[in-house]
Amino acid sequence: MSEFIYLASQSPRRRQLLEQLGIRHELLLPDDAEDSEALEEVHPGEAPAAYVRRVTGLKLDAAVARLERRGLPPAPVLCSDTTVALGRAIYGKPADAADAGRMLRELAGATHRVLTAVAVQAGRKRLAALSDSRVTFAAMTPAQVRAYVATGEPMGKAGAYAVQGVAAAHITRINGSYTGIMGLPLHETALLLRQAGLRT
Repeated sequence: MSEFIYLASQSPRRRQLLEQLGIRHELLLPDDAEDSEALEEVHPGEAPAAYVRRVTGLKLDAAVARLERRGLPPAPVLCSDTTVALGRAIYGKPADAADAGRMLRELAGATHRVLTAVAVQAGRKRLAALSDSRVTFAAMTPAQVRAYVATGEPMGKAGAYAVQGVAAAHITRINGSYTGIMGLPLHETALLLRQAGLRT
């Protein structure tokens, strides 16, 4: 029975969400030599759900190898990845402000999917789950898009927005898991951690 987990994520939101569940965790972040961004490359013709599951699995492989390399005490390792999809088009993190503006213009006035995959490695056991939610944006004027990009909030976020931030003013409807849209679906995560032997 493990008392804590390793979180292999640099996202402050995922840390906050684990704290909300009262789960003790330690960060297991990549070394400088690791190319984490390369793991997020999209394969040609890849469906969004397959993509986010594959990337999460690769991140978990890298985290487990990191744990062994560092000789740290054993404990379950948690990884998660979020992607935004409009049809089969995958929206990752914007490259710059112009890219963020393009994404927001395409998402405005439409309903898109937010897919968050979660994976846990506990000893030899690997567990995984997928949260699939829908978010509807109101139409946005060019000035509204520019103003939101200027806040800096879209940078580093899949789909160029943060549901828990200023973007909420433009969201008319959510169907699914709010915490999944934030980046870590708490219901699915708690189930996986219980199966992994953690006291939740």
